[in-house]
Amino acid sequence: MASKFQIQGDESVLLRVTHSNIKSFSADIRFSLRLTLEAVKEKLWKKSGTSVESMSLQLYDVTGAKLADLSNNSVQLGFYSPQDGYRLHIVDLDPSSVTSGGWLEDTSLVEKYKISDEAYDKLDGTFKKFKEKMAHQRTNAQSKVPDNYMEDLCANIKVGDRCQVEPGERRGTVKFVGKAASLSPGFWVGIQYDEPVGKHDGMVKGQRYFECPTLCGGMARPDKVQVGDFPERDPFEEDEI
Repeated sequence: MASKFQIQGDESVLLRVTHSNIKSFSADIRFSLRLTLEAVKEKLWKKSGTSVESMSLQLYDVTGAKLADLSNNSVQLGFYSPQDGYRLHIVDLDPSSVTSGGWLEDTSLVEKYKISDEAYDKLDGTFKKFKEKMAHQRTNAQSKVPDNYMEDLCANIKVGDRCQVEPGERRGTVKFVGKAASLSPGFWVGIQYDEPVGKHDGMVKGQRYFECPTLCGGMARPDKVQVGDFPERDPFEEDEI
C-alpha cells in the first residue's frame, strides 16, 4: 500500500530487482527517490530488455509481502516509501517480448545452424580441408627423404658416446643410432639427456628405441648431435668467480 509522499534531501534507496521472464535476473540497484516511475522504468529497460510500455512494477518488502503495484508513471518512487532491501519486481506484459519463452537463459531453445557432411565437404577454407592439406604436405615431404638420409653423419656416432645436442646445448649420452620406423625416413640419434629436457622415455609413437627416465629421452637428426668430451654439468658450478 502506498504511503504519503515524503522525501528529505537527495535520498536514495537500494532495491533488489527481479524479472518475471528471466529467472536468473537479480540485481541490486540504487534509485533516487525523486525519480518518477517512468524514469525508473527507463533505467530498468536498459538493464532488463523489457520496454517501458510493456513494463509493470511491483514492490515487495523484505519478508516477500507485496506492498503495491507501481502503476502511475508520473508519481515519484518516494511516494511508495521503499526501503533498502525491498524488492522491485519487473512484470513483462508483452507476450512477444525478447525476454519471453526462456530462450535468453536456455540455449537449448535456440535453433542451431546445421549443415550436412556433403555440403560441408563442398565448402572452401574449412578447418577439415586445412588439416587434409597439411597432412598431404607432410606426406609429400617425407616421401622425398631417402632412406639413407644423414647416414654418413652417423659414422662417428656410437651408442655410449657423450654428446651435446642443438638447439640448447643439451648434454647427454647416445642411446640409439639408426633408422626409426615411427619417424621420418633417414637416420636418427636417440639421446638420454642428463636433465629432464626431453620428450619421452625412449618410446616414440608406440615404438621403443631405448630405455631412460621419463622426459629424459629425445630423438634428433645426426647433424644436431656433436659427440666428444661433454661431461655432465655441475648445477652448482659458477661461470664467474
